[in-house]
Amino acid sequence: MATRDASWLGFSLALPLPTLLVLAYLLPLAGVLAWSMSTPGGIGFGNYRQIATDPLVVSILLRTLRICVAVTLISVAIAYFLAYHLRFGSPWKKRVVLIGVLIPFWLSSLIRAFAWLMILRANGLANTFLQSTGMIAEPLALARNELGVMIGMTHFLVPYAVLPIFSSLQHIDNRLIQASRSLGAGFWRGFKDILAPLSSSGVLAATIIVFIFSLGFFVTPAVLGGGRVVMVAEYIYLQMFQLSNWGLGAALSGILMVVVVALMLALIKIVGIRRLMDTAS
Repeated sequence: MATRDASWLGFSLALPLPTLLVLAYLLPLAGVLAWSMSTPGGIGFGNYRQIATDPLVVSILLRTLRICVAVTLISVAIAYFLAYHLRFGSPWKKRVVLIGVLIPFWLSSLIRAFAWLMILRANGLANTFLQSTGMIAEPLALARNELGVMIGMTHFLVPYAVLPIFSSLQHIDNRLIQASRSLGAGFWRGFKDILAPLSSSGVLAATIIVFIFSLGFFVTPAVLGGGRVVMVAEYIYLQMFQLSNWGLGAALSGILMVVVVALMLALIKIVGIRRLMDTAS
């Protein structure tokens, strides 16, 4: 009897969490999927066919994929450099890198986007400096294009990539590095044979995390793209809240959700859930 009472007590204590998940996530998700199947002509897959055949939608998806892949590769490369110095650098280097990584978390994405717009626009700080030093004669097109969007997104995402890479580097025993150096291995040999393999889980986690975040970017492309670089999140907003095309917007949202879930499952499959949790810690 006591065992049964304890089981019911445990079940009642655990019940609020799945109830919250159903009410806050599963029911809205089911509503979005239902919208994606509804078209002006009735229930069907017309919205998904439009995504596959409409040249405008296809071009937006390809642009989003191109920008996200480029931003992910650049962000992870910069993040590995910062994480390496955060792990193996001198005390003053560690402080500088740590401050540089943490400060962006205290600023909203909107503030950062407008700050980059002030820097990159035609009469911004970057062009003004380059023209005053005689390096360029005419202002460079650094904003309201894909380059400006990529710069703003990379600045936002690098800190998120630093953390998992730094965590994986922290788990590497210093004695391995010292042993490789005592055997005559240089920096690149030690990096290729020790650091890269042992930190691969952190790099993979950072890559997938950054790519997932980049897929849903809205504010930065809207500000730095100036309406010329529309990515899928902004296009979903336009379809739902300006054109009232809820079906197409919901279908694009469903596709993004499937991509995110597939990436997370691939990460768990390749890295392993236990190793992934160790990296996150």
